[in-house]
Amino acid sequence: MNKRLVSVVAVAAAGILLLSGCSQGSSGGGSGDKSPIVVGSVNTDSGAATFPEASQAAKAVFDQFNAQGGLDGQKIKYIAQDDKGDPATATADARQIVGQDNAVAMVGSASLIECELNAKYYEQQGILSIPGIGVDRGCFDSPNISPANVGPFNDATLTLLYGTNVLHVDHVCALLEIAGNTKPAYQAAIEKWEKVTGQKLFYADYTVPYGANDYTPYLVKAKQAGCKAIMNNPVEPDSIAMLKNAQAMGWNDVTWLLLTSVYSTNYANSVSDAGKGVYVPAEFYPFTEVNSQTKAWRDLMDKNNIKLTAFSQGGYLAATHFIQVLKQMKKDGKEITRQNVTDALHNLKPIKDPMIGTPYTFGTAKVHDNNICGWPIQLMTGTNKWAVADKGGDNWLCIPKS
Repeated sequence: MNKRLVSVVAVAAAGILLLSGCSQGSSGGGSGDKSPIVVGSVNTDSGAATFPEASQAAKAVFDQFNAQGGLDGQKIKYIAQDDKGDPATATADARQIVGQDNAVAMVGSASLIECELNAKYYEQQGILSIPGIGVDRGCFDSPNISPANVGPFNDATLTLLYGTNVLHVDHVCALLEIAGNTKPAYQAAIEKWEKVTGQKLFYADYTVPYGANDYTPYLVKAKQAGCKAIMNNPVEPDSIAMLKNAQAMGWNDVTWLLLTSVYSTNYANSVSDAGKGVYVPAEFYPFTEVNSQTKAWRDLMDKNNIKLTAFSQGGYLAATHFIQVLKQMKKDGKEITRQNVTDALHNLKPIKDPMIGTPYTFGTAKVHDNNICGWPIQLMTGTNKWAVADKGGDNWLCIPKS
């Protein structure tokens, strides 16, 4: 993030803090009556890189919960704001939801930038956040934020591990799109892979932009460098454009090691030539084959016309985890306030779910980077279909603990 941008964000945040200062420390959400339980999220729903399905899925879960009677009649009021990928808007959205709407928790967020911008504010306000999709490094480095997903950094380590340890590719390179100050986090993810495998990247380019019209110059440099496999961290439109650029320049013998952000039926339908194939460590149980593990999520998404993507899986799980917490609080006779929700999440026992490879936890850790498993899937060139990649026996691929 450049200095000018940081200054703008700091000024905006400081101004809004002053305006909302009177509401800091408020618990919100309930006084023993049937007043709504206010829950919020900050999302990037418009701009160069978007994640709209996460909050849509969380809303669908809460709507279903409310339709079924809520928490003994107490309904959830879900406020989802679009930060447009703009730092000032992301800080303002959080302060509106937390400081003025008095949310008891943030649930289902998916933003390109909001965790890093708002983590300290969440600490000041004593509110916890369960993002559906943690994107920036701040989502994993805060005691007040614990995402439902694996995240792009552990995902990057996983896709590299699959490429070298299972596919046995060499000359592995990285073309990375960097948002804010995420470059050190991606470098740490690569170093984690290097430590496990003893290998080194053959070539790396951290200057690849989001939303470029033409990725050919970046691909030409990688091809000339001798890359045989590309680790890349795009959202769908960027990856589709990059693979079409590679196809246009006749680069058909490269293996793509991508992240869960491209795992969707839309992506598969849009990519007909994928070189030696696209490989992704899905952050949740694969959904492109009918199975019992994803049935409840799939049925709810279909009912609400929400795209079947990893993003909607993350939003769905964040909301279902939160409802499980609420139900336990009710069972324990706890009033639903911000402080009590925070206490409940701090004391949360790991939640197991067939859609995740690592039980979900919150606790009191200073960082939340414990989701370390993905499920390898592949898109072979010319098929337009995802398939579960065979790695023999246990299909959850996990980063070895050091």
